[in-house]
Amino acid sequence: HVPLLESGGGAVQAGESLRLSCLVSGYPYGLLYCMGWFRPGPGKGRGGVSTFTIDCWSDYAESVKGRFTISKDSAEDIWYLQMNNLKPEDTATYSCAAEYELPSKCTVRAGSAIFAYWGHGTQVTVSS
Repeated sequence: HVPLLESGGGAVQAGESLRLSCLVSGYPYGLLYCMGWFRPGPGKGRGGVSTFTIDCWSDYAESVKGRFTISKDSAEDIWYLQMNNLKPEDTATYSCAAEYELPSKCTVRAGSAIFAYWGHGTQVTVSS
């Protein structure tokens, strides 16, 4: 079990910004190959918002490109989602995810199935 702790959610007005953080709690568990942020997608399941690889390659859902930026602390297992120009449709519970084994792909399109470890989520509410 790898405990992930999200923080940074809140209630904001449209156009404002938030920064979400995901911290791996406890001892180092190995190389963090793939990190991600998800929110509920259309229908059932989690929709990918953004992913970030061990070699610093990032990917984004079309709906957030140009507004959201994923990044990782260079020294610690903490990663972030900077969310700018928030829209009411961004309202959701955002969950972070981590994978310590090298996946075939670490992309938004690859989806939630590649991740073994999940946080409980942090709520983001954007009002118009």
